[in-house]
Parts: sequence; structure tokens; C-alpha cells
Amino acid sequence: QVQLVESGGGLVQPGGSLRLSCAASGIIFSFNVMGWYRQTPGKERELVASISRGGSTYGADSVKDRFTISRDYANNRMYLQMNSLKPEDTAVYYCNLDISGVQYWGKGTLVTVSS
Repeated sequence: QVQLVESGGGLVQPGGSLRLSCAASGIIFSFNVMGWYRQTPGKERELVASISRGGSTYGADSVKDRFTISRDYANNRMYLQMNSLKPEDTAVYYCNLDISGVQYWGKGTLVTVSS
């Protein structure tokens, strides 16, 4: 059974930084893509960044040059380093894992950017 647990969210002032972590357990060695999504009330969940099994990364235009995705195979973790945070980055951030087309989700961690 695959489980994903996010951590690292919280309240931060504009211009600040946070590092989100996703701890994965279960059968994950065959994952295709891992990613971070975010969602605000009344809006659809959107892809923020992703990283392939081979290490190729993708970042949405809205976060490029500010957010960095990385993964630690040895410890089954994925990270999202978020710098220069803006109020519009406020959302619940979700960890996503794709294993041969099957999607797995964490429960999310809330990031609030406010002064």
C-alpha cells in the first residue's frame, strides 16, 4: 500500500521561503513521475512541479526560478524548495505519485503567505 505524507507547510511572510517534504512508503520503486500540486478553494488542483524517474524536472511558469523540486531515492522522499513566496502561492500543497498510470495522493499541507 503506497502512502504519501506531506510536511513543511505553514505561515510565511511574502518574500520568505519554505521547504515541503513528501515521505513515501510502500511499493514505489517503479514510479514514473512524482509531483507537487496545489489547490485553493473554488479552483481546480494545479500542477506546480514534477520530477521523472530519470530526474527530469518540470515547473509551472508561475513558479519557475522560485521553486525547486528534488527527490531523495535512498530515503524515499521528495522536496519542494519554495523561495520568494508570494500571497498567490497560498494553497494546500499535495504530493502526487504516478505508478504505471495509477495516481496516489497525500492529504496535503497548507501554505499561507501573508504579512
